Amino acid sequence: MPLSTERKEEYFSNLKQLLTDYSKCFVVEVDNVGSHQLQLTRKALRGKAEVLMGKNTMMRKCIREFAEENEGNPIAQLEEVCRGNVGFVFTNGDLGDIRETLESNVRPAPARVGGIAPSDVMILKGPTGCDPGQTNFFQTLQISTKISRGQIEMTNDTHLITAGDKVTASQAAILQKLGIEPFTYGLNLKSVYDNGSLFDAKVLDITDDVLAAKFSSALSMVASMSLALGYPTQASVPHSIANAFKAVLAITLGCDNYTFDKADVYAAYLADPSKFAAASGGGGGGGAEEAAAEEEEEEEEEQEAPAVDMFGGDDAGGDY
Repeated sequence: MPLSTERKEEYFSNLKQLLTDYSKCFVVEVDNVGSHQLQLTRKALRGKAEVLMGKNTMMRKCIREFAEENEGNPIAQLEEVCRGNVGFVFTNGDLGDIRETLESNVRPAPARVGGIAPSDVMILKGPTGCDPGQTNFFQTLQISTKISRGQIEMTNDTHLITAGDKVTASQAAILQKLGIEPFTYGLNLKSVYDNGSLFDAKVLDITDDVLAAKFSSALSMVASMSLALGYPTQASVPHSIANAFKAVLAITLGCDNYTFDKADVYAAYLADPSKFAAASGGGGGGGAEEAAAEEEEEEEEEQEAPAVDMFGGDDAGGDY
């Protein structure tokens, strides 16, 4: 049933107000999401975000009108993403927190005939709980079975459905008989709008640690190129100073009549490395000597132990 003129005006007014009040939003796909699940999502986001669904034609028309009323507003980018079964989640809070809430609100769902599988489906081998009279379901799908203890038992793991394929009636029937709900559905993040920038939701996977690792890798590459070309940059200067110090140190250690404070430590080490080994406490020589002394004491104790005649006689041999 089409919306009345009053309801359309109310929807347009509501969407335009949300576009004005909020600077961030998620574009979400709501395929296979029921009204109860959507209600639970709204409840979880209460006070943090606003969820708005609607027909694509109405949303595109409202966004176009809003962009015309506010010339130069980058919100017009949202018109192009209104394709498919989508909606908006508006917020001014942290996008990461809203994303966690959306992704946590998922529900298991059975395989529906004709539906597109969002993921692969594997059935593990083992007892199925089905009586032997239902083997035709398994034979239709070329699943190897055997009868064990009055029920059908699968002998091998079976890759039943591949992601992206349509679910057939036989596949849906056997999953229903086995009581398997292979899919999970929720609000799937498609795009993100943030203060005039529209980008893919996968960008939110980039954390501070990822950025730091990428920056460190790029900095190392710049330093390597700068050193190879002999062109100093902020990234290569520390390495250039270290290399220059090594060169000066090598020349100083080769001279008999010249030195400087920083070189004295290295000269002393080359003159007598044993001093530094003793200062570091390495080697564990003392511990080895103590262990050797303990072994010698044990050997002496074993040698001093008196011999015992197994027949209870004395050293003279007794009656024998």
